[in-house]
Amino acid sequence: MSNRRGAALVRTIQSQILNMITGLKRGYQYKMRLVYNHFPIQATIEDDGTRVEVRNFVGQKMTKVCKLPEGVTCRRSDVKDELVFEGNDITKVSVATSQVHHLALVRNKDIRKFLDGIYVSGKGHVLEEE
Repeated sequence: MSNRRGAALVRTIQSQILNMITGLKRGYQYKMRLVYNHFPIQATIEDDGTRVEVRNFVGQKMTKVCKLPEGVTCRRSDVKDELVFEGNDITKVSVATSQVHHLALVRNKDIRKFLDGIYVSGKGHVLEEE
């Protein structure tokens, strides 16, 4: 292994360990907003925040369900049409938000015109630094 690849590997492992420590001390939090133009998207949180169901996306009748990874919880925010995802592992929290985002993708239409969906609006920590 060359020095450059070895240094990159060490730095990756260092970043992952630091993310684990930060996750245990402060936790990770992603905020997502439900964006719609005509048909209001209805997102319900089931099973104590471990499953998200999306209804009425672009007027569709079918319900789309996303089971969140273990260790990630979802809750409603005080802000209208906002979901908050929290957990100790940044990878699992970001995967959960990605899965929910992919539930509400507009297909077979012009995405410049149809901007409906569920988008990440903020990233941060559950506990802020003192």
